[in-house]
Amino acid sequence: MLSNLTIDPQETPAPYPLGARGPFPDCRLSRVLERRWLHYALLSRDGELGLVANIAWLGPPAENDSVRPRITSILLIHKRGIGWTSSQFNAETAALWSSFRQPHPFNTERDFQVRSAAGHPSVNLKLQRTSRPCTSQCAPFAGEHFLRWQSETGVIACGDWVHNGTLHTGVEAIGYHERVRGYWGWPEMGGWVFGFANDPAHAADAQTSAPPTAIVFTLIQPHSPPDAATGSVMLWRSGRLRRHFPRRCVTVSVRGQLDRDRVCQVPDLANLFGVPSMAPIPRRLVISAKMGEDYSVLDFSCEAAARIVIPAETGIDPYSVHEVIGPVTVEGRVNGERFAFETFGIVEFAGGAGGD
Repeated sequence: MLSNLTIDPQETPAPYPLGARGPFPDCRLSRVLERRWLHYALLSRDGELGLVANIAWLGPPAENDSVRPRITSILLIHKRGIGWTSSQFNAETAALWSSFRQPHPFNTERDFQVRSAAGHPSVNLKLQRTSRPCTSQCAPFAGEHFLRWQSETGVIACGDWVHNGTLHTGVEAIGYHERVRGYWGWPEMGGWVFGFANDPAHAADAQTSAPPTAIVFTLIQPHSPPDAATGSVMLWRSGRLRRHFPRRCVTVSVRGQLDRDRVCQVPDLANLFGVPSMAPIPRRLVISAKMGEDYSVLDFSCEAAARIVIPAETGIDPYSVHEVIGPVTVEGRVNGERFAFETFGIVEFAGGAGGD
């Protein structure tokens, strides 16, 4: 029987010479809009299954409440040809792996179990890290609001997935993990685009080897101030961050709109809300980055999207986060070495309802 979360960012870790053992700094959440997230995105090597999971610690539910913050968790699984399925915001976990939980050795398997209270979707996986994280990045906006995040690619997973009641055993997957913390409200956030792609090529020791090339890109677009938009493209080679292209070196292009019939609204209870039309999702997204002789181009085709409706804490309009899966083509050059691969990727589009 699955139990409650086993990683508690409110715990006071024992003194350790290399820093805190938990994935977050040793300090309590103090304001309602203060947040900490652990985000996971995985794709099976055959491209048939995809996973997105998010565990969120939100600020104190009431003033002078020192017990613990509010915790929400959601799990989404996609099966090609069938579509997305999702838990509610109360997915259960018995073990919650994080590569940012220090100290954490490479090539060591740890449990990762997340399950809907209804029994499915669910995953029971062994996760391990093969790469090193990028530098932490921060986006300040809308006065005192800010978002800080740190990503790590090359997360290897192996285990069982349950989608729509069907068990898929021994699935091998690869993806990325991210920790996010900050203080923000949804309308103030504006919009963002996050995504990743890992080269599926691997050697005989795929269970322990980092992908030859991996990319994570970010774009933050708050409503104010006008110059608050920020973003980057980060490129790993064999598990090490080799190039960080800043916003001034990154170009984002979109084309067309994804057919609304390819978008489902999750969780199921969200269909009870009378929410405005969702912001459109592009049919194609191209992220280009160039710095000197180094460059990368990521060409993503949106295939299927899950719209997560999120209430706004500081306004009356809801906010939408879209998890989108589809084929991606990557090419580029770094330090004189060319690379190119085709795979599947997951991109997260976020923005206001009603076309904002």
